[in-house]
Amino acid sequence: MTLETQQLYIDGGRVDATSGETFATINPATGQEICQVQHAGASDVDRAVASARRGFEVWRQMSGAERGRILNRAANLLRDNNEELARLEVLDTGKPLQEAIAVDVLSGADAIEYYAGLAATIHGETFELGSAWVYTRREPLGVCVGIGAWNYPIQIACWKSAPALACGNSMVFKPAELTPLTAVRLAEIYTEAGLPDGVFNVVQGDHRTGEALVSHPDVAKVSLTGEVGTGKIVMANAASTLKHVTLELGGKSPLIIFDDADLDNAVSAALMANFYTQGEICSNGTRVYVHEEIHDEFLERLVTRTSKMKIGDPMDPDTHVGALISQEHMEKVLSYIEAGQEAGARLVIGGGKPSDPSLADGYFVEPTVFDACSDDMTIVQEEIFGPVMAVLSFRDEDDVIARANDTVYGLAAGVFTRDIQRAHRVVARLEAGTTWINNYNITPIEMPFGGYKQSGIGRENSLVTINHYTQVKSVYVEMGDVEAPY
Repeated sequence: MTLETQQLYIDGGRVDATSGETFATINPATGQEICQVQHAGASDVDRAVASARRGFEVWRQMSGAERGRILNRAANLLRDNNEELARLEVLDTGKPLQEAIAVDVLSGADAIEYYAGLAATIHGETFELGSAWVYTRREPLGVCVGIGAWNYPIQIACWKSAPALACGNSMVFKPAELTPLTAVRLAEIYTEAGLPDGVFNVVQGDHRTGEALVSHPDVAKVSLTGEVGTGKIVMANAASTLKHVTLELGGKSPLIIFDDADLDNAVSAALMANFYTQGEICSNGTRVYVHEEIHDEFLERLVTRTSKMKIGDPMDPDTHVGALISQEHMEKVLSYIEAGQEAGARLVIGGGKPSDPSLADGYFVEPTVFDACSDDMTIVQEEIFGPVMAVLSFRDEDDVIARANDTVYGLAAGVFTRDIQRAHRVVARLEAGTTWINNYNITPIEMPFGGYKQSGIGRENSLVTINHYTQVKSVYVEMGDVEAPY
């Protein structure tokens, strides 16, 4: 499938970039070019931000109820176009269609619908002070920048734009260079729903485009989903104008399975925590700590079910495991697998590219499980972002908590046990921002999502994000005379 050259989306329509540069976006399942994409240069960023400033002045004057009605229409349009958008997402990301059609677009629609409902409820507070009173206003920040990741392009665009727009802000969104296609379709849907021109703009490009957005003096906030290193650069650049910053970054999350756990459920969670979206999920529980009493049985069930997973054409509805995002990333994941073997971890299943010749040109890696891992191994310490699981044994609760927390990351963690007191006790001690008891990687829009330590700052989703996209203005109202000593 080949598409026409993709344009930018500024001031309510598709426009040509002025840079004259283009770049290719590649289908990970075939290694073939999908299309060329126009690269936004500095002048294009200026044009998009100026459009967002104009749109903001219109959008901020509308009532929350009016904004909510438009956002609800956008959510409905996303659902109406679910299959088309899911297929476009699969083409660009290499993930299985069965995932994209069930999760990616629809979860984005859920986010927009959720914040549509909140838009009319955003309010300040009132305090009586005798002869005076104080009230507060929750006001929008202005032009916000969203920078997306390549694993969930349209979902992340919705997660960032929905709260920003509900609060009365405008947004310039830059999708990841590797997955640039669906953001413009989202922009068109917003326009069709009645969003004023300029309120949501899309600029495509590489790190230069991102740097121009982050350093732009008319941008009030930057929200990034990406790697830790990128997050540090964004935070440093945003500091020059003291922009508001939300960072949702990487992780190396622990999944702890105690000896009283429901074993089938624990295996299901471990599979979902490592192999969903080919392992390309920041919150994945890739360090699986299994109590030594159930270790062998857990591993046996895990391998049996892993061996039945279908690797194949992502557009096939029966495919469980699609292609990794790029050849470079595939080679990186394969190098980690090699490093695990060299370090002495026992390769239980997987470990290479699939043998099917029809997949040879794509960026496929088999679901891989290592056993007999130790905490100092590279595959246990570093984020791989691929279908690679490290299984580690433990006996003592205090010991496994200490091992789980021994990382610079703190995005997520999971605990499996039937002992409800232990479950809450362990979760309370884990240094992670998003945790699960007897499940994993479930992220309803009502639940705050984000990390501790170097896994990020701020939160996505839930009521909490209203604080991240508004600023509080205090108003003191004097009802009496003004006293002066002179």
